[in-house]
Amino acid sequence: MSTLKDGAVSPHFFPVPIQGNRKVDDLTPEAGITPSMAVAVKMAPRGDVAAWGIPFQIGDPLLVKEKPVSVPVTPFQARWLVFMHTADGFLIESGPGGLVHPDPRQPFSGEGRLNEHAADYVIVYADGQEARAQVRRRHQIGMYRHRWGELCFQAVVAHKPQPLRAHHEQPAPDWGNSQTRNRTHDWKNWISWLWAWQNPFPEKAITALRFEPVYTDPASSRAILISALSAGNAVEQPLRWRTRRKAVLKLPEDVPFKPELDEDGQLAQLQLDLGQVISAQPRPCYPNDDWANTYNNKLPAPTANEILVEYTSHPDACFHLWDGSILPVSRVEEANAGIPLQLVAPASRRVTLKVVEKSSGRLVASRLHIHGEAGEYLAPVDRHRIINPGFYEDYSVDFTHLQKHPSTYIPGETVIDLPLGRIYLEISKGFEIRPVRRVIKVAADTREIWIEIEKVLPWRERGWVTADTHVHFLSPGSAMLEGAAEGVNVVNLLASQWGDLMTNVGDFDGRTTWGAKDTGGGPEDNGEYVVRVGTENRQHVLGHISLLGYRGRIIAPMTSGGPDESALGDPVDVLLTEWARQCRAQGGLVVLPHYPNPRAEHAASIVAGLIDAIEATSWENLYDGIDPYSLADWYRYLNCGYFVPIVGGTDKMCAMTAVGTLRTYAHLAPDQPFTYEAWMQAVQRGETFVTNGPLLDFSVEGKPAGARLSLPKAGGTLDITWQVATVTVPVTQIELVVNGETRASASLESHGGSGSFPVKIEKSSWLALLVRGHYADQPAIICAHTSPVMVAVEGTQLLAAADALTILDQIEGAMAYLDTIGTRAEDAAYKRMALELQSAHRSLHNRLHRQGLFHQHGPASERIDPGHRH
Repeated sequence: MSTLKDGAVSPHFFPVPIQGNRKVDDLTPEAGITPSMAVAVKMAPRGDVAAWGIPFQIGDPLLVKEKPVSVPVTPFQARWLVFMHTADGFLIESGPGGLVHPDPRQPFSGEGRLNEHAADYVIVYADGQEARAQVRRRHQIGMYRHRWGELCFQAVVAHKPQPLRAHHEQPAPDWGNSQTRNRTHDWKNWISWLWAWQNPFPEKAITALRFEPVYTDPASSRAILISALSAGNAVEQPLRWRTRRKAVLKLPEDVPFKPELDEDGQLAQLQLDLGQVISAQPRPCYPNDDWANTYNNKLPAPTANEILVEYTSHPDACFHLWDGSILPVSRVEEANAGIPLQLVAPASRRVTLKVVEKSSGRLVASRLHIHGEAGEYLAPVDRHRIINPGFYEDYSVDFTHLQKHPSTYIPGETVIDLPLGRIYLEISKGFEIRPVRRVIKVAADTREIWIEIEKVLPWRERGWVTADTHVHFLSPGSAMLEGAAEGVNVVNLLASQWGDLMTNVGDFDGRTTWGAKDTGGGPEDNGEYVVRVGTENRQHVLGHISLLGYRGRIIAPMTSGGPDESALGDPVDVLLTEWARQCRAQGGLVVLPHYPNPRAEHAASIVAGLIDAIEATSWENLYDGIDPYSLADWYRYLNCGYFVPIVGGTDKMCAMTAVGTLRTYAHLAPDQPFTYEAWMQAVQRGETFVTNGPLLDFSVEGKPAGARLSLPKAGGTLDITWQVATVTVPVTQIELVVNGETRASASLESHGGSGSFPVKIEKSSWLALLVRGHYADQPAIICAHTSPVMVAVEGTQLLAAADALTILDQIEGAMAYLDTIGTRAEDAAYKRMALELQSAHRSLHNRLHRQGLFHQHGPASERIDPGHRH
């Protein structure tokens, strides 16, 4: 026996007790049911139940098989009778050759016996008149257990559909199905069906019911089981709900909102009887009155006691509130003042929205946000209304900034249902196009909305291309659309392994650049936006490494050494340094992702000269900028003369991270057409800067970032010229960084500026530019940084002793891990890896000694060179 109470009970219905003719324990094959039904009926619900908001009293069941069964009832009047019933099953077995051989006397109608006349239900009135209703299989009644897809056309499973939170919000037994955010109950081992019959004589009292089976012979007939009856006076079909609507619930200040759902998908503070609350979340409070003047991606203010509710219901449904009060849906939809639920204007006007480039008039991919007067997010009809921000749960092309500001990506055109009245629109496309924020009035005759966007910063025309070096889990097509909409020319989609989970490995072929002109182009068919699948190879202690654009076979294994990156029991059988060398051999680009952590073996890879770039990473927050911690660690290697450019990536793994939030700008060689290979060459040269909005031009004596200059022993004065421009994050200051220290700075207008710094160089140095800025209501951040220019002064060498020692410490830590707690591979692999680390360690260690920079040796140094003493 099970319970059934799928929510609040409607005051419009009442249970009608009926006398059964069997005890559940008596429902055996001897009673005329199949053995499988005899087992399953033990799981049928009993007692006082609620199904679809309708109350029932389930006592002993009424078995109807061979003869009519009459049941007297206490006289009642009602417009609707709702029967809870079910039918025994049919099994069609395969015959010779595995083919299904149905009864040759009738057309094949499936196990559900489509449209077969099963019974007549006869309603008897007090005046002796009768009304007869035909009950047909897969119309008014279905089987207690059915083949998938053979549902009823006029009856519903006796448990209403329910909302389901995504798995990361509220664990559910089935991770995959939880992503649908709803659950039906037609998969259970026992199904009762609800069928609503409209009484043609609602003014007459009903005194009895008679159930007349259509019985032919035992082989072709199956029993019917009537569990319960309810009656009521709904204005229309009680099992049919209307389309979605929204309302704002205002809770008292001393009543905090409780978002948790129970096992039937019900909230504690708000339920619907003849319907369902689909979602309930704090109402976003946007600056609607000043919308056009506020900045792109500005988060709405929280509202602690106002809840935006989405629901679907019957017209006679009632909300059941936290304090026990009942509020008819009709009162809410009449827009009555003074009640705790206020209707939100329905999104009833279907509109085509187009985003076009001002200069050409062509449709362009972009990121789109629209909300209504109540702050309700208005998604295109083929996008998520509620965006799922969970790890590896991003199945659409959406973005939700910190789970507060939802948006989606469109290929230039979309269809969206909008409310009449004012809507608030935001459109953006990268860092060179001015974002659009506009208030639009939707009228009853609005069919199309056209939005022009304008490119105002010509960095692409100057030869700069953008890239995100680190994206996960999207398909190549989705990555291409999101990249185009964010103005990212190159998206590096990385296959990888997560324990025993492999992702995007089927998208890797070692040759295809998706969206390139030779493959047919991408979202805008001009080859401007491309996707290349590489791999992120990972070890949870030693570090991660991104292998981009390489050709040939996938570099595997992609992980090693056990959880949390690799599978349990995997040995440490390959180093980052070895992965890097293999990627180089296959023509690829080697990047250290989300630099500097995990902070271990990458020191050896940099010292070995196998790293093409380090990656500054943003993850979710648009306002965080470049992490100063990552810069400090990068500076250590530059201070020791290891030239490693900087690139930008997001490590996107969910809808809370936008492709290109922090991105790479790389400058192509003059007159070089844009290809993925040309982009890789620009990164290898170091002609890059990283930004989360502001754009840079930077040169030292006319040479770009990545250049190498030479000065005589006396050094010299270098002229650094720069330009900064932004249409997104306002800037405040630019700084010249020399050997990790600020040597000069200048204030900037919020939109940018230009200028120069003369700087005297007396010893070998590196120089780079750093830009600071922030939105007025956000903290100051480092929002852009160039790769360095390396300056060699005759007779001096870039080698900072303190930084070199910490690099040696890092290599020694990797060696200690390999020697002690790392899961040991076979001896040959261990010896090979140990030699790699020892070689890198000895290389830097010997540089120190050649410069006369002596130091205290640790155990690892003694092990590598036991005869060396100071």
